[in-house]
Amino acid sequence: MSVKASIITIGDELLIGQVIDTNSAVIAQLLNGIGISVSLRLAVGDDKVNILDALNTAESQSDIIIITGGLGPTADDITKPLLCEYFGGTLIENKEARENVISIFTKANRPVTERNLTQALVPDVCTMLLNVRGTAPGMLFRKNNKVYFSLPGVPHEMNGLMQSHVLPYLYDHYPLQVIAHRTMTTAGIPESSIADHIKSFEEALPHYIKLAYLPNYGLVRLRLTGTGNSISDINTRLDQQFSELQSLLKDHIVSNRDETMQETVARLLQQQNKTLGTAESCTGGYIAHLVTSMAGSSNYYLGSVVSYANSVKHDILNVSQESLDTVGAVSEPVVIDMVNGILNRLKTDYAIATSGIMGPGGGTDTKPVGTVWVAVGNKNKIVTQCFKLRYERQKNIEVTAIYALNLLRKFMVENN
Repeated sequence: MSVKASIITIGDELLIGQVIDTNSAVIAQLLNGIGISVSLRLAVGDDKVNILDALNTAESQSDIIIITGGLGPTADDITKPLLCEYFGGTLIENKEARENVISIFTKANRPVTERNLTQALVPDVCTMLLNVRGTAPGMLFRKNNKVYFSLPGVPHEMNGLMQSHVLPYLYDHYPLQVIAHRTMTTAGIPESSIADHIKSFEEALPHYIKLAYLPNYGLVRLRLTGTGNSISDINTRLDQQFSELQSLLKDHIVSNRDETMQETVARLLQQQNKTLGTAESCTGGYIAHLVTSMAGSSNYYLGSVVSYANSVKHDILNVSQESLDTVGAVSEPVVIDMVNGILNRLKTDYAIATSGIMGPGGGTDTKPVGTVWVAVGNKNKIVTQCFKLRYERQKNIEVTAIYALNLLRKFMVENN
């Protein structure tokens, strides 16, 4: 039996873009990991009518409804009294929840107010889920053979309750199917061309395996998802299909794992026992940020020179002043010098250099906004590539970083 879930996130801040909804993604991943598919995701504001509509819609489509947000002690947090009304209950104080509130404030050496203690009020028709990471308890309701979980909107608290209460409950009460995935990343071929190239493969997929296309700025991830009752059986069948898909796209594969570009590069650096340094102008340290966001990056990443000014390019990285004066900072000779400069300064095995015009201003007829030069290399060889991007400033920076890392990846594979 296929078990389906809906996710409802509550808060005006989500609808106006002030806060990004990461809770839905985390919940969906956790549910998918135990064989529950998410059929619906809704974001609604702090409005009673809209929340009730969302609850009714979710109930009509799902076995499990997970709600986050609106459980704070202030007037704009309306989820708890609304759920009390929806399920026909009365708010009562839960002793364990009260003790938890007092304990948290005592440990923080802060006074407990009456408003804080209202967090211990829960509907008498729910099962209280103790939130050891915060003062707002979670709540479990049952209605019309459906199960509802109401969780705090704070991501750290929500995740804790998912792990300690929600997932164990679902394991115990539902006959769960197995859901497994295989993901690869491709580059250098657009989504439509991939679809044409693997049309026969996609049409021949069995009904229990589905293919998804996940394009993102020059890269396309392909995900095969298999559903069944036996983990060994579905993994065997997925591996067979995934092997065929890799064979069809072998000339375009960046990675046959579900990993980011920086994770792919990190894996290659560790496999080769090599080190990396970066010389960044237009990306302003964003490549360094991506690389160092991963635990263990100090094993292979030595550092960066953010050479935004031409004087830094010349004085620190020994970029030719003649090149800066004649062809300009956004040019092939300059990024080549930047690579050599970082290799000499940091004594790394590999280096990346970027220089470009991110916008919105600064472009010319010959070098419009979005013109970017990237170089990668080692002490024996350097390769370059010029990109013509078309996005706004921040996206140009992010895309350049991914393109630069991919250029390094190809260089590492071809020159190891």
